[in-house]
Amino acid sequence: MVAIGGQIIYHLKNVHNFFILTLTGNDDHRLGPSLINSILKALSQVKAQASAGSVLITTSHGKFFSNGFDLPWALAAGSLSAALDRLNHIINIFKLVVAELLSLSMPTIAAITGHAAAAGFTLALSHDYLIMRRDRGVLYMRELDLGLTLPDYFMALFKSKTGSGLAMRNLILSGLKVRGEAAVRMGIVESAHHGQDDVVSAAVRLGDQLVGRNWDGEVYAEIRKSLYPEVSEVLGLPGKAISISKL
Repeated sequence: MVAIGGQIIYHLKNVHNFFILTLTGNDDHRLGPSLINSILKALSQVKAQASAGSVLITTSHGKFFSNGFDLPWALAAGSLSAALDRLNHIINIFKLVVAELLSLSMPTIAAITGHAAAAGFTLALSHDYLIMRRDRGVLYMRELDLGLTLPDYFMALFKSKTGSGLAMRNLILSGLKVRGEAAVRMGIVESAHHGQDDVVSAAVRLGDQLVGRNWDGEVYAEIRKSLYPEVSEVLGLPGKAISISKL
């Protein structure tokens, strides 16, 4: 468990290189400097302890998987220019989280047990597999409603992960709120389940299947980057030389 200011904000569990990262803290899990840096710290621990066959599941407690960037923290700076400086700082350091997940040497699963809004949706989409609730929780991009433009790596990620142009338009330009079954039909989410416990259980079952493949993590990461070349380029993730690990 990791605490900041006396508050536990995440818990990382490692059982035989099966990693479960749980966001705790307050209900919103807003992505400000403290939480973002804590996620980076957790991912650094995962990388240090990983071996062939490792898997990461990211989940959360409460109503929200994540309610996006910590805009109240940015606005508390006082002036507009200071608020923009804080927002740009969040955008820049969150880019590191997306890059770490896209280059992590193992399969990744987002177990979305509540709402995933804006940057929270982006956090979930940075994983290889998404599993969510059908009874509660939505995926949505609210930037138009808030009057915010999207960082370039957000757009590159959504182009890479959400399929059709129609889906992209509805998500980005209309702020469509997508629930579990609809997200499955759109090809964004792997499966939808009733209740928080069922979502996490489904993620663990999938994780068990992936662990059993015992894949070489370095090879997995390189193939993932080649699958999503546009977002990998925007994130500054260089490819490595072709390797053959099992022949």
